[in-house]
Amino acid sequence: MTQTRIAVIGGSGIYDIDGLEHSEWVTVETPWGDPSDQILTGSLNGVDMAFLPRHGRGHVHSPTEVPYRANIDALKRLGVTDVISVSACGSFREHMAPGDFVIVDQFIDRTFARDKSFFGTGCVAHVSVAHPTCPRLSDACETAGMAAGITIHRGGTYLAMEGPQFSTLAESKMYREHWGCDVIGMTNMPEAKLAREAELCYASIAMVTDYDSWHPDHGEVDVTAIIATLTGNAEKGRALVKSLPTLLGADRAPCPHGCDRALEFAILTAPEKRDPALLAKLDAIAGRII
Repeated sequence: MTQTRIAVIGGSGIYDIDGLEHSEWVTVETPWGDPSDQILTGSLNGVDMAFLPRHGRGHVHSPTEVPYRANIDALKRLGVTDVISVSACGSFREHMAPGDFVIVDQFIDRTFARDKSFFGTGCVAHVSVAHPTCPRLSDACETAGMAAGITIHRGGTYLAMEGPQFSTLAESKMYREHWGCDVIGMTNMPEAKLAREAELCYASIAMVTDYDSWHPDHGEVDVTAIIATLTGNAEKGRALVKSLPTLLGADRAPCPHGCDRALEFAILTAPEKRDPALLAKLDAIAGRII
């Protein structure tokens, strides 16, 4: 039995939670560079918490430039066991309206300018991301969202685009009509893949802010409207997060879905062929195995 430590990656509006005790902004160094920002640590209802501003305080990192590997490594070094991603998204479904939350369970990764793995030449590993989110953690997010009075949709496919521009009308229609996507965003990939490599349970909460550009009655994406919707959702997001420590508990059993054992048979490079320099960088991510 280990101790639960929950990390929330998202915007600053989620972090201002009443009852967070012993709160402190800490600096974490990683071999993959600096994380997006310092990490706010504390305790909520007897469970350790960590809050990481994905874009940095003041929104200084574009989606492409977010240091995803450093972020996940930093959380792993802090002893995090469960990661909750909270992010804004556009909706391809009429019933997933602005202001609603979607518990994402699948991704289509269309990003192309980001480092997507901790592994590579000198230590090759292949983890499964067939089911990239943790059902146990998603269950807790759904329960917390319903208790907070949020209109919440369980299950959805998230199209991860490179950005920073929003979709063209043709792209929006393709993702919706032909690819079967439900929401679109710029930040959950490679974050989810890296969390799996780090053997962290990961759940994705997508906060709908707009209808992308496909909807004939809503037109193109309006950043002003997005910010207004995000501001309105901040209180609901905080209420959801505040419920998670009680739902997950301080004592943590092994993940029934194997998220915390994803590297068990993933590393293929023979021990004598592994690059010592890369292994040193993998001390937090893969130390359990190597």
